Amino acid sequence: MSTAISCLKFECQKDLFATVVRCYISSVTAGNGMPKRDKLIFITLFFSIFSTITGVGIVVPLLPVYARNLGAGGLYIGLIFGAFSLSRVFFLPYFGQLSDRKGRKHLIVTGLLAYTVVSVAFLLSNTIGSLILIRLVQGVASAMLMPVIQAYVGDITPAGREGFTMGLFNMSVFFGLSLGPVLGGLIHDRFSLDAAFWGMGGLSLVGFLLSLVFLPPVRSERVVRRGIQPVGWKQLARNREIAGLFFFRFAYTACIGIIWGFLPVLADTELALSSTTIGFLVMLGIFVSGIIQLPMGYVADRLNKKSMVIFGGALVSGAILSYLWADQVSEMVLASVMFGVGGGICMPALMATAVLIGDKTGAMGSVMALLTVAHSMGILAGSMLAGVMMDLFRLRAAFPLGTALMLAGIVAFTYATRFRQEPPASGAPGQVA
Repeated sequence: MSTAISCLKFECQKDLFATVVRCYISSVTAGNGMPKRDKLIFITLFFSIFSTITGVGIVVPLLPVYARNLGAGGLYIGLIFGAFSLSRVFFLPYFGQLSDRKGRKHLIVTGLLAYTVVSVAFLLSNTIGSLILIRLVQGVASAMLMPVIQAYVGDITPAGREGFTMGLFNMSVFFGLSLGPVLGGLIHDRFSLDAAFWGMGGLSLVGFLLSLVFLPPVRSERVVRRGIQPVGWKQLARNREIAGLFFFRFAYTACIGIIWGFLPVLADTELALSSTTIGFLVMLGIFVSGIIQLPMGYVADRLNKKSMVIFGGALVSGAILSYLWADQVSEMVLASVMFGVGGGICMPALMATAVLIGDKTGAMGSVMALLTVAHSMGILAGSMLAGVMMDLFRLRAAFPLGTALMLAGIVAFTYATRFRQEPPASGAPGQVA
């Protein structure tokens, strides 16, 4: 019976994903203000990152349980998740600024190939130390990808469509992260953990091939042809609005780190759920967030972005607190859906603001790198602090910590953006107000 239910869940997910993909293609081809060449770039980046992130998502619900079976306590589980983010933090600023100066494609292609090779290394890992090392190396490869790809999307985003375009692109990330855990649970239940790691490597290879073949040469990229010197790190660091976005993104992803690292352990130890069901729970919040990225991006182009960020963050803080009392699958489902709605409201508005700043400063890659640094630091801090809370108190103590971090992020964002720096109506990139 449980197998039949799992198959039914997967078939429903597959049909829904197919419908979403068709709607996505229709949205792009219907005319979002992009010329034909830029649409091809957008679609290539969308499906390259979608396949790669799906591969990563395959192992998300499996790593914590796998590490626990190797004898890892809460702190070591946090280290395994945090190692990936730790190495990214050190390399993101370099790769982000390098892409502003030298172009995007060569970094994207190299990162995707490295991701493929590193993913296969999981097959050779059978100790906690080797898992931590592989995650560190994987973080370096990841540093070449997300901020650079987001910067590339920002380069080709039409003026006035920042929320819609970034919301549309974010669907690739959220859907990849939501489909991956479901696939990972099914593969693990029906085959083996090794098969899940092979799946991750294979999907990363697909992303590499798509980018290698369909992205135009570096010399034709807008950031290279423009030839404008990007704003330096010191000037970016003094931008109050960037600071507000940074602190909010940090808090939001700390909550994600807590959910990814400790919801699987909670579901496994206290509710004895199957890997497929655990994958479904981890997937649900991300999938819901992905579903509403596009309409919320459309709204963000027309309403106050700051208000959307604050409101979405408030929903996230309440959702993660509700895991503290969730004793049934239905209650966990409700908490995950609420978390997804909050993220779906705040992230398109936040990323649209980042695109505006990146365009204004001529440092799109550096701005996206800073936000990805916040993402990595948030995952690291959330997983590590939650691991300490689990070891010192109890497993569920990790979730109120997430609420406290998210509320602090909202306060920091509100304070830093109290005098919002609107981008100028015209003017050359490279100037900071």
